[in-house]
Amino acid sequence: MSFDIALSGIQAINEQLDTVSQNIANAGTYGYKSGRANFSALVAGDQPEGTAVTSITQSIALSGGILNTGRALDASINGRGFFITKAASGETQYTRVGIFDTAKDGTLVDASGRAVQGYAITPGSSTLGALGNISIPTGQIPAVASGKLNFTANMSADWTVPTVDWTTMPPVTPTTPPDPASFNSSQTTTIYDTLGTKHNLTQYFMASGTPGQVTVRYVLDGTDTGVASTLDFNPGNGQLVDISGTAVPPAISQVTLTGGPLASGATLNPINIDYTGTTFFAGKATTSTNLADGYSSGVYSSTEIAADGSVVAKYSNGQNQAIAKIALATFPDEQALKAVDNTSWIATSDSGTPLAGVPGDGQAGQLNTSSLEQSNVDVTSELVGMMTSQRNYQANSKVIQTESTMLQSLMQAI
Repeated sequence: MSFDIALSGIQAINEQLDTVSQNIANAGTYGYKSGRANFSALVAGDQPEGTAVTSITQSIALSGGILNTGRALDASINGRGFFITKAASGETQYTRVGIFDTAKDGTLVDASGRAVQGYAITPGSSTLGALGNISIPTGQIPAVASGKLNFTANMSADWTVPTVDWTTMPPVTPTTPPDPASFNSSQTTTIYDTLGTKHNLTQYFMASGTPGQVTVRYVLDGTDTGVASTLDFNPGNGQLVDISGTAVPPAISQVTLTGGPLASGATLNPINIDYTGTTFFAGKATTSTNLADGYSSGVYSSTEIAADGSVVAKYSNGQNQAIAKIALATFPDEQALKAVDNTSWIATSDSGTPLAGVPGDGQAGQLNTSSLEQSNVDVTSELVGMMTSQRNYQANSKVIQTESTMLQSLMQAI
């Protein structure tokens, strides 16, 4: 009987050493969760039968350290949750390893080639679509024509009326620029037509002679549009109070320049210029905002993951478009997940129904971008455990040796 009991101890310790060896071997594996061999006493009736390893517990809830990689498609989870992936077989698997890449068909995949699951976003909208594969548009995005220009500046109250009257000088053309003595300041903005062609819209500002008034002339690609507007400021506090004399004045702080067809066949949309925040103070004239919307067409260049889980496609024209959000899943009992390999799990009836959401939603943790979760193996503890196993192995071996010596003595006595 003692032979069998000691033998069961040796067999159980061998299994424990397998677990320890697996932990140490995967100390550098991203997202690996250490395992622990659980011993149980064996009893048949009222007779002891030794011991056995009845289960291996993974420390899923214990997070590993965070390693900054600098790679735009790496991500780690700060807190609870798992990345949701879809294997080629269609099975949904969960992992903490956020090593992502773009497959040749544009699908976002993980290091094992599984499709990463998320919520699609239509560019320009914040509404999340249904949970599914994340498809990255790797082609060309069309041009978007400009329609709005935000312009904020300080028109100097120290300006004097220009010595040359804009209306009496030769018409402004690409070959005949305005006389520098006809304006006090100018600013040029790049705008785009429906084909994505760049155009230069230049605003010329000049003191009008009336206190608190500044006249603006608009020149498109070097040609005077013939449109003039007057910015009226309160002389007492320098704040903008009205815009008058425009072709289409939609609001107190805005002016709209009419668009139209161009020689190229493209169309220039009406440009709404918003002067909100523009002031009229003494001192130097300054410009703090001069930005029009719209852009030329662009080709796909790369993808990165934002801190909120957004998958951002980047294009050659400088545009960044959030095209999806990565999904995270949490479980009522994540310890009951079934391991399919050392860094991936599938749901079970005991783990409960997975709750899918975006990073930071509900119990799901936030994302750390350009970083990966390291193994949670404590090598020092594993080495100490290995020495303990060695002593236990020696003790069980001593039991067998002692039993053998006693039997030998008995045989000699007989």
